[in-house]
Amino acid sequence: MAGRELISSVKYMAGTKPVFSLSELLPYLDEPLTIGELFRAISADLSPLGLVAKKAGEDYIISRIPPVQPYILNEEEEKRLSAFLDSRAMPAVLEGYIEQYITRKTGKDWTDPVSTERLRKAIVAQKDDYWKPAHRRSLQYSKGYSVLGYLAYHFPVYFMQTEHLLAQLARDGLLKKTMTILDVGTGPGVVPLAIADFWSRLDNAQASVYSIERSEEHIEAFLYLRDAFVPRGGNVSVKPPFKADITQPGSAALPEKIDLVIFSNVLNELEDATMDTRAAIVEKIAEHLAPDGTILITEPADEENAVRMRTLTAELQKKGLFVYAPCSFIWGTPCTAPRCWSFLSALYIRKTRLMEHLARCDEPYRYVNTDIKYSYAVLRKDGLRKSAYRVGPGSKFLRLSKIHLHVGKRINVAGVKMSGELGDAKNHLFKICDGTAKTPVYAVLPSYHETPENEALRTAPYGTVLEMRGVLVRYNKSHDAYNLLVSRNTVIQMPDSEIPDRDL
Repeated sequence: MAGRELISSVKYMAGTKPVFSLSELLPYLDEPLTIGELFRAISADLSPLGLVAKKAGEDYIISRIPPVQPYILNEEEEKRLSAFLDSRAMPAVLEGYIEQYITRKTGKDWTDPVSTERLRKAIVAQKDDYWKPAHRRSLQYSKGYSVLGYLAYHFPVYFMQTEHLLAQLARDGLLKKTMTILDVGTGPGVVPLAIADFWSRLDNAQASVYSIERSEEHIEAFLYLRDAFVPRGGNVSVKPPFKADITQPGSAALPEKIDLVIFSNVLNELEDATMDTRAAIVEKIAEHLAPDGTILITEPADEENAVRMRTLTAELQKKGLFVYAPCSFIWGTPCTAPRCWSFLSALYIRKTRLMEHLARCDEPYRYVNTDIKYSYAVLRKDGLRKSAYRVGPGSKFLRLSKIHLHVGKRINVAGVKMSGELGDAKNHLFKICDGTAKTPVYAVLPSYHETPENEALRTAPYGTVLEMRGVLVRYNKSHDAYNLLVSRNTVIQMPDSEIPDRDL
């Protein structure tokens, strides 16, 4: 029996019995094998299947690896976390260490006029480069003042963005008491430092944080900030980065059974990489993921990067990864929606001292970066989904792929809220997706039509499934999109099945 057929037999047996003896497989083999030969043939695949073997005399007992209990935030931890996020400010001590590093690297005080002007030029150059077409970019942030400019302009927002995402993972029960975490393309250590800061508010959790980075300049900044900011002997151990190119992750001696892999604003910078190449990078690193591990991918909120990230997650689904959030495939089919521009916003952060200093000039807006807007996806190997909702058989909800046939009619639809507020005080506007729409769809709620029966459209969190009854379909020719007009007679509800579930 070929190796793949052996594994299929093991998977079948594990699906029918929580515990079984390896000898029970022998009658199903096409070729006779001893227990030892059979074990050696399948042993490397047991852990990825979520199985464990225990020797029992001449036999082996195969059982499922018990799921690790999630780390649930207690009341005091939640208070500390909420207070920090509400402050909207990077820790002042970390601000100080960044200022010290700039002083150390330039040989002059961080407020020195010459250093200040060079920082401004580096920031402007990075921003100009970012807005070039993807094939003309050279986003490196890897030398001299480009790294210092990154610390001044990008670091604070990405640091706070990571804290928001970690809070979401914690509240969803995706963190564990003891974790191994990998940050891919860490730069000057934004994500590892945010992890250390986040974990400092947890009472009984520990983490070992690994990372990959190819730039010597970034690694130097990373280690300086780590040594200054992360307490030695604390509950978080931040390892020195593996010096490697993320396009060749096999060159790094990565740990096994990683609980959380983070790609933070890095895949978009691979300007020459095809979608297949990007998917292959994620897939290769996912080989090191624990059976119940999580992959978090974040990208900037602009249309090009956000749409590209959704395309990437669709490719990764074909390769055996499951989208946990924010997408929910409510019709039980893969996503077929193109042009998916979806992102999330958080409250703007407070300006750092360094930003305020750089902004003392004729064009202050160029050097202040306080908006948190990002596109993200959470993926898993085990099929865990944030929402168990599926449109039931015989339901009277219309697939959004059929919306063009119902312009001018009132319909019932179910979909996921895939944006924050895109409108204004007079007309609330939110993107709605059910995974089937060929053309973007938005729900529009005029303020004078707000009622308790339809307020869920405004109040439900990003990524929530909504059932909408009695919306009027309109086509917006100027934007090539469809609008679902919500009136005071529209009823919008969050279904009861907004609970985690697994695809089995």
